[in-house]
Amino acid sequence: MHVIRDPAQFPFLTNAVVTSGTFDGVHLGHQRILARLREVARASGGPAVVITYWPHPRLVLGPPPSHPELLDLQLINTLDERIAKLAEFGVDYLLIVPFTREFAQWTSEEYIQNLLLKTVGARQLVIGYDHRFGKNREGGFDYLSQNADRYGLTVEEIPREDVDAVGVSSTRIRQALREGDIATASRYLGYHYPLTGLVVHGQKLGRTIGYPTANLAAVEPLKLVPARGIYAVWAITAAGTRHQAMLSIGVRPTIGNDLAQTIEVNLLDFSGNLYDQLLTLEFVAWLRAEEKYDGLDALTAQLALDAENTRAALEIR
Repeated sequence: MHVIRDPAQFPFLTNAVVTSGTFDGVHLGHQRILARLREVARASGGPAVVITYWPHPRLVLGPPPSHPELLDLQLINTLDERIAKLAEFGVDYLLIVPFTREFAQWTSEEYIQNLLLKTVGARQLVIGYDHRFGKNREGGFDYLSQNADRYGLTVEEIPREDVDAVGVSSTRIRQALREGDIATASRYLGYHYPLTGLVVHGQKLGRTIGYPTANLAAVEPLKLVPARGIYAVWAITAAGTRHQAMLSIGVRPTIGNDLAQTIEVNLLDFSGNLYDQLLTLEFVAWLRAEEKYDGLDALTAQLALDAENTRAALEIR
């Protein structure tokens, strides 16, 4: 997949089949649109093109990032994750349009003329039933259909029933993750939810009780961190090796009071130095809520059970 981050550098295509959107999550609903995009592109002999935007429009048009209204803007995918997922679904070209206040002021006519026709060379569009574009989201399927001949475009809308049939939305996925409902999130996404962090130094208490942990600092501040609790995950190192692992997201109530939340993962059957390396977690199963124990001995006994349950959960997934 060719990834272009500057519209001025995009190679003009003469028979492009195009879809566009934020595609946060690249979930099953998105995947239906991408599958149809691929089918139409194969039938026409043209390339399949996805147009997406970065940063998220709400960061540009909404209140400052510290504003409470943006607390709900938690990303399912980082930009790199989105790129990797789109590549898996047969996209030939990905154009990442820098979303600015100036771009947001384009009318639907300017959007079509400047981006779809002059920059990309679109000839066919495949869009979701609720797709909007242009200033104040003024453009949509009706506008495109009414002006298709003038633009020389063929426009296809994926019906609501086709997308809603899978019962999925980015909002539902976020809610499931916030509740620790990993099974539902995985079902809606069609893959295990990923979280990438940089391994940083912690208190190193885990190694004293036989369960050394890698402490992660999330690389994307807006990336959604699932609910506090204990999880079975796959841990993928920077070298690409995969390891069974148990993960704790929480405030370590057995250790002390009013501690900051940490993301700590114990890679089962692994020894080595991971400091200052990126580590990606794939959430497979929720094991239990975070609990306070009467001392380190009780915590260690529970961790042994967690390790057994982690292996069992990962063996079948």
